[in-house]
Amino acid sequence: MKFFLRFSLLIIVSLLTTSAFAQENKPVPLKTIPVKPKNGDSTIYKRDTAVSNKKGVRQMDLTDALEALFNVVPEKKPDTVTTKPSFSVIPAIGYTLVSRFAFVLSGNMAFRTAPQSRISTIVASSAITQNKQFTFPIQSNIWSKDNTYNFVGDYRYYKYPQSTFGLGSSSNIKNEDPMDYSYFQFYETVLRHITGNIYLGLGYIFDNHWDVSDKGNLDGTLSDYSKYGKTAHSIASGVTFNALLDSRDNAINPSKGGYVSIQYRDNYSFLGSTTSWRSVIIDTRKYINLPEGSDNVLALWNYEWLILSGKPAYLDLPSTQWDTFSATGRGYIQGRFRGADMVYAEAEYRYKITANGLIGGVVFLNGESLSAAPGTKLQGIQPGYGPGLRIKLNTISKTNISIDYGFGREGSRGLFIDVGEIF
Repeated sequence: MKFFLRFSLLIIVSLLTTSAFAQENKPVPLKTIPVKPKNGDSTIYKRDTAVSNKKGVRQMDLTDALEALFNVVPEKKPDTVTTKPSFSVIPAIGYTLVSRFAFVLSGNMAFRTAPQSRISTIVASSAITQNKQFTFPIQSNIWSKDNTYNFVGDYRYYKYPQSTFGLGSSSNIKNEDPMDYSYFQFYETVLRHITGNIYLGLGYIFDNHWDVSDKGNLDGTLSDYSKYGKTAHSIASGVTFNALLDSRDNAINPSKGGYVSIQYRDNYSFLGSTTSWRSVIIDTRKYINLPEGSDNVLALWNYEWLILSGKPAYLDLPSTQWDTFSATGRGYIQGRFRGADMVYAEAEYRYKITANGLIGGVVFLNGESLSAAPGTKLQGIQPGYGPGLRIKLNTISKTNISIDYGFGREGSRGLFIDVGEIF
């Protein structure tokens, strides 16, 4: 019966990953892992459902609900992560507008480098799609034993046919230009704790696009890609200077606090870049308990991705859902808007539907404005909005399965599904 329970949970998660828009895979958090107490040698265990909200109501997640549905006696579950790595692997079948049907295999590993260090994670996934796409991203977040240093890595290989629609946020969706390319990314950043919630660091960043080709605009007009300058192969290689302030109470599902990340990137020809150019990304988030004392949250997000100087290759320009977590622009397909400068803002209200926290809801409103080529002005604001549903996947980490339906302009609409909050 327990095997059937796990298989049922897998089928539900697989069905929930069926989507009309491509989304970046995020790690499915591990439930809990054994830990030894400070004063003994036995393993501590406690039920996930022992977690209660501010009003003392016992909280439930998807596993709890399935256990109750199938009348399964729950296994004992520990309450934290140890220095011994623990693994989780989940296969799924999905559907996206960009990929059509896709088979996805996703896994993660969680561990501590020392008993008192923060949790380190390594996440990997691989997908093969009906549109002959192949993706293989790996993300790592490793903490030193004393939490002084944080090593953050993001490595990806994509074989990724995807259309572009021109430059600027005033581009027309009818100007679709089907593209195809291969892509390799290597990002590595080292952050050092300075004081309180402040970290500073350096990084190396490398983007390689090759075998880039396009068919031209399907409506017969000259594509913005042709006007900007076609490149069959481009490399962006440079260093980053990073600053981070993170006072969130929970990075997966914050209920209060704030987050500010600044990344300055300088690409040099002597490091292999096709051209020299500079950019900055400013990511600011604020979480407000509203009304105060409830479990509801008003989340605010501002994201600015700006080319400061130089001329990056077309595929290195800021673009919708090409941010680190593919989170911008719910309501639009990935790559819908592209340009030298991107200014983005979003507000989302998150609220409980059931007192036990199993089901919740959100409403969101976002807007993005992009310029065209470097040196041009920002164009019109393109709004996105819609409702969403949240299903609790893990009460300990407060991880939700996010199911949103977004609307945009020019008839753009679709389903957006992810593990964890969008921001």
